[in-house]
Amino acid sequence: MMKRITGIVLLVAACLLAGTPSALAQGSQKDNTFGGVVKLDKTVHDFGDIMVSDGPVSATFTVTNVGNKPLVIYHVASSCGCTDVEWTKQPLKPGEKGSIKATYKNDEGAYPFDKTLTVNFSEPKQPVILRLRGESHSKKLSLAEMYPVKFGSLGFKSVDIKGGNLSQGQQRSGEMVVANLSSRPLDVKFSEVSKGLSLKLSVNPIPAGGTAKLTYTVTADRDHWGKNYYYATPVVGGRTYNAVVSPSVSKTDAPGTEALVADPNPELGAGKKKIGIYTLTKDDFSSWTKEQRDVAPIPVASESTFSFGKVKSGTKVNGTFAISNQGKTPFKVYKVDSESSHLKAKAFPDVAPGGKGTLEVSLDTSGFPKGECLIVLTLTTNSPVRPIMNLFLTGWIE
Repeated sequence: MMKRITGIVLLVAACLLAGTPSALAQGSQKDNTFGGVVKLDKTVHDFGDIMVSDGPVSATFTVTNVGNKPLVIYHVASSCGCTDVEWTKQPLKPGEKGSIKATYKNDEGAYPFDKTLTVNFSEPKQPVILRLRGESHSKKLSLAEMYPVKFGSLGFKSVDIKGGNLSQGQQRSGEMVVANLSSRPLDVKFSEVSKGLSLKLSVNPIPAGGTAKLTYTVTADRDHWGKNYYYATPVVGGRTYNAVVSPSVSKTDAPGTEALVADPNPELGAGKKKIGIYTLTKDDFSSWTKEQRDVAPIPVASESTFSFGKVKSGTKVNGTFAISNQGKTPFKVYKVDSESSHLKAKAFPDVAPGGKGTLEVSLDTSGFPKGECLIVLTLTTNSPVRPIMNLFLTGWIE
């Protein structure tokens, strides 16, 4: 069990590192335009529910050159061998359109999938990330089985929704499929919608026994950094309902595992009225000049990992991370996020050029299972070199 738990936590760490936005043109603008030269009709394609027996399924992303010189799609790399990709090879003149066609082989069995395509253009220099999502089934399921979280007759697959990375001054859009589990058309609205979030159904009312795409858009603002949730309350047929969750989606992790990976959001789930969409928001340095970058803060952690050694479960642990600023302007940490509520961090003071600061953290190991422990801290900063920094707290629970 400990090996499995450790693997889960290391996967969390790997995902955070892989999602570091400094290397990716990941934050889409209002119209999915990147670098002022590439416009995409979408960045995510959701196949929804498909059958293994359906065989390969394909999606096409349309690319438009909105710049003033020829645009080349140099290469498109898939995150796994389960996806084949074709793309327009000839240069696109200003105003011309091309395409990227991705075919998911759908031969890995019945499971939810979320695959990435890394696209390299002649401009912008940073790659653009596209996603293919869906869930493959081995047998035909009823709507109630496919949408196990219910607000009255409105079914969701999940109410804790990953919105992806977001840059300040930009918007992030995505979509999910919701279902009408009743035998009559269903009118759906949303109340208590968080500032910065907008929602739109493709069909409303939703036909009896049918589905609709729910599109969400999150707009960044400088009051929110790092991981943030945006909420909305479904109003179904003029009423609000507490969520009812099918037993088939109940957690099976060992007691204490939640202390090592992401804590469940107490605002969401069975008995709650909301859905939640979370994003990781960083600063936007895309318009910075060379002069600005030359004097920007450069944070360097003396050690990226703090080990607290072997302790008994229930022990309270204190740790520190020393971070120096090798840049020419002050270094600032906008927010420190931890995936576990057991780990707390004190406010980190700004660090002057040539100076050093200390990030102080405390960990309560109560409820942790025995074995190896690894928890990730994510720092959102004002440095274009490291807009996201990941630090790790490790040890062994006896």
